[in-house]
This record gives sequence, structure tokens and C-alpha cells, in this order.
Amino acid sequence: MGTGMVSAELPFDVETVLPKECARGCGGSLDSEALLESALRNPVGSERLCEIVGGGESVAILVSDITRPVPTRRLLTHLFSELLLAGAERDALIVFGLGLHRAMSEEEKRLILGEHYWKRHVEHDREKCTFIGETSQGTPVEVFSRVAECDRIVCTGNIDFHYYAGYTGGAKALLPGVSSTRSIIMNHRLMLDETSVTGRVDGAVRRDIDEAGRIAGVDFILDVVLDSDKRIVHAISGDMIRAHREGVRVVDEMCKIEVEPVDIVIVSPGGMPKDINLYQAHKALENVKDAVRDGGAIILVAACPEGYGNATFESWLNQCERAEDAITLFHESFVMGGHKAALIAKLSLEKDLYLVSERPRDFGEKAYFKHEKTLQDAVSRAVEGRKDARILIVPYGSTTLLSST
Repeated sequence: MGTGMVSAELPFDVETVLPKECARGCGGSLDSEALLESALRNPVGSERLCEIVGGGESVAILVSDITRPVPTRRLLTHLFSELLLAGAERDALIVFGLGLHRAMSEEEKRLILGEHYWKRHVEHDREKCTFIGETSQGTPVEVFSRVAECDRIVCTGNIDFHYYAGYTGGAKALLPGVSSTRSIIMNHRLMLDETSVTGRVDGAVRRDIDEAGRIAGVDFILDVVLDSDKRIVHAISGDMIRAHREGVRVVDEMCKIEVEPVDIVIVSPGGMPKDINLYQAHKALENVKDAVRDGGAIILVAACPEGYGNATFESWLNQCERAEDAITLFHESFVMGGHKAALIAKLSLEKDLYLVSERPRDFGEKAYFKHEKTLQDAVSRAVEGRKDARILIVPYGSTTLLSST
């Protein structure tokens, strides 16, 4: 939880579910620098970046913000080596993709960029975007003007599961990363489509993201797959679609796991930054919910040092005292941020939800959880009335997708 550990004595036999790579020893002795170098030397469906970019061309390199565990500094080191070969290193601009997230502090930027902090960089501004076109699903492609003005666009990120985009990575660095508020909301409305679920690459949201990337002219991606200790176990570069799908295949092999439905799941998003706030930590619930029997319990262990993490999410929780109210409001008025309240509310009517956090008790209760300070207290409450309950522990819930057999 956060940067620490929690423990409890469990009354029944339990099973721990880990990504396959972690069960084999969490990445072994893989040389992550060699993986990155090899990926850039052998792009999928594309020429090398140093062959795509011409000397003197301007390049926008889109990078993740502090809420993502991407090892951006290391990706940039290898990307700048490619740009140096192309004679375009001095014309590169690093762009932090914020989507709808908060702005970052200078300390956070330094932490992400490391030695590259002294290179040209800028944060995305949702209010300064350029209209480029429109997707077939009606989403306007409005991209941060500093990106739209560049000759080339390079997307970076990590590939793992996403509860309505299917997977992170690829053109998601562009939409929502550096897109306008209007573009992001129109794209995210597609989460109401039944195909927009975690672990599906052909869902409505993902198709829209990929189409926006093509319209905006994304030239190249460099994505990584991380193990449960946030170490690079796979790197992929090249064409925005073909390279991304190769990374998706690796994620599926590692982290899609079938289990028999159980009574109780204890899940952690995987520590910082995945449990930086409840807005982010919620994703772990979506990844394990199908492994819990109807009427079962999910115990979410999440530090949430930044609280709810989204003003709209918090506002909905304040005005919707009952779970049913949040669901009704969601169907009457789709608002980004409010969707989180509705999704948690819906799940709370299907399962018993517990939140283990050092936040005040009303923090979890306002969000439709039974709030407990310790894991031991949550387990004791969850097993009441559940004789010989089957329990699964999922330490890395944000990167482990469970499905029932």
C-alpha cells in the first residue's frame, strides 16, 4: 500500500494470484537497457526512428505524467540517441500528457525526466489545442497546439490493462494525453458502449483512440511492458497499431489469468503511483470483479494520499449519498469524473466493498465502501457469515486481469 506493506492473519486457506512473470521470479536478469536498444533497432511495421525523422525536423515526444509508472527517463535516453543519428536531437520537445489530470510540480517533472529535465519540455494545455479532424465515431481530434505544430509525433508509455480503453499505451499518449477537454469527453463517452471493457483491443474507446492517432499523424511509438516491480520486461517500437498490438500480446500472456470464482478477493493496485488516489486505485476493482461470486466481497487496499484525485468525482460523491443516486445521475448526465462514482456505486450493489486506507473513515464510506483502518479489521468483517470462504489475494491488481472459468 503506497510505499509500504500491510499484513493480516487470515482464517482460511488463501491463494495468491500473481502475473505469470512474477511467478517466475519477477523479470529475472533481463537487461532492460538492451531491451530498449533492441526495440528501437528492430521496430515493428516501421522504419527506425532515425530513418523516419529528417535532419532539422521538429519532434514532439509525448510522455506520461506522475500517475503512471513509465520509466520515462530511460525511454528518453534511447530515443534521443536515435534522434541524434537523425540530426534532430536539438529540435525535440518533450510534452507531458496530462489528459484531464492535474498539473505537476517541478519536483515531479524532475523525478520523471531525470537528466533530461534540462531539455526542452512543456506540459499539455487543454485550452490551447488545434482542430485536425474528426473520427468516424464523431470525436473531434483537437491536439495541444505545440504538438500539432511539430513535424513528427512520437508516443511513449507502458502497456497494461485499462478498464474501458482495453489497454494503455500506443496512441493513448495523444488521446487523451494531449487532447482538448472536448475531445477527451467525446472519446470517453464511448465507455458506455458494451465493447469498451478491460482486456479488449477492439472496443469502441480504443478504436476511437487509434483513429485519432492516425488523423493526428503519430509517426512512431516506444512502449514498454513492466513487471510487478515496475521493471521493464519487454519493449516495443514502431507503427502505432502494429507495435502496440505486439505489446498487448505480451501483456495478455503475462497477466490474463482464469480463476474459479471465490467469496473474497483482497486486492492492492500495486502501490505508488497506482494508489495515489481513489480515482486511480479504482481500476484494480474493475480487474478483479469477475472473479468474485455474486454477493461476495472485495477488499481494496489503497493508500490514496491525494484523496479522491478528481474534483468532479468528489463532487458526485458529496451529492449522491446513495449508490442508486450516482447510477441514476450517470445515465442522466455523463460527466468525466462522475463516471467513477457511478462505476463504484454499481459494483457496491453487487459485492461488499471494503477500503483499507489511513484516510478518515468517512473517506471510504462516502465512496460506497465499508472503510477500515487495517487489513485485519476488513478481513474480520468480510468473513462474517461466510463459512469456509475461499479467498484470493491479488497484490498487483492494476496489472492483473482475472476472469472466471
